[in-house]
Amino acid sequence: MKKLAALAAVFVLTLLVGCGNSANNNTAGTNTPAGNGTASNATAAPDAVTSASVVDNGEDFKKAISKEGTWIAATLKDLTFTEDLVVDGQFIHKDEPARKIALYTQDADHNITNSFTLTAPKITIKSENARIQGGTFVGDVYVEANGFSVVNATIEGNVYFSDEKYQATYSASDQGKVTGVTEVQK
Repeated sequence: MKKLAALAAVFVLTLLVGCGNSANNNTAGTNTPAGNGTASNATAAPDAVTSASVVDNGEDFKKAISKEGTWIAATLKDLTFTEDLVVDGQFIHKDEPARKIALYTQDADHNITNSFTLTAPKITIKSENARIQGGTFVGDVYVEANGFSVVNATIEGNVYFSDEKYQATYSASDQGKVTGVTEVQK
């Protein structure tokens, strides 16, 4: 079973990294130090420019979504946490700030082959252009950054924005669904 999981992880990582590469993106896999750590807008230096992190356990997932993590955290199974999660740090993908929580695996043609559920009481989004994609998050989402989106995924809970400006940049237009409220909560 472990060999199958390792093989699946290599396959998914290959697909995700391959999908993220482009002729103009030759900096993937390099780390770029942040500015002075006080700027939080799009013109600040990113914390890192990285590739994907494919995980199958809670500790690796928490590291992947942290400031020291990667632009994409992809899981290979359902994950459940009793503590709150934080998606933090600024990462660059295709010359743009981006973070992705990939709750799915895909085949060579980019068709979703398995969707997974991530469960936590709360997840706080502090990374610009972060998205939850391809599965289900069970819990409440607190957004403290521009550009949050739900893509081909379901949030079984509420989405709260710390400011109207973050809600104004929110999108759930690509088969994204939220079962609870979507509102500003200061």
